[in-house]
Amino acid sequence: MSTPTQARVEHRFVDIDGLRTFYRAAGHPDHPVIVLLHGFPSSSHMYRDLIPLLADRFRVIAPDYIGFGHSEAPTVDQFDYTFDRLAAHTQALLDRLEVTDAIYYMQDYGGPIGLRLATAHPERVRGLVVQNANAYMEGLTPAV
Repeated sequence: MSTPTQARVEHRFVDIDGLRTFYRAAGHPDHPVIVLLHGFPSSSHMYRDLIPLLADRFRVIAPDYIGFGHSEAPTVDQFDYTFDRLAAHTQALLDRLEVTDAIYYMQDYGGPIGLRLATAHPERVRGLVVQNANAYMEGLTPAV
């Protein structure tokens, strides 16, 4: 009986709007894309075991949001840490990676970010997977 080969997970940085942004990638570029959107206070590292399991069927992209993981963490004077801004930054990353449609896997903070991506461009959504995430504005408290 043969053992499946372990998918190679790449760790990459790209400049998005002047900010060094980290993401993990795996899988064949011709496969359907699945974007793994992490929670708080985590990073794409939370998907380190899941990425190889998906990479034989999907092109997997798991970004670290600005201020999280290996991505740059500007001060609050330099970056507007809102879900709108984090979603826009994530969309810019996906655009840079030429992702035209995707399945969004959203956990915790990934929910408000992924749902913003989906509502901004519903034609790009192939599917949604929601795990323990807010899907309503009333659940978010104002910044202090």
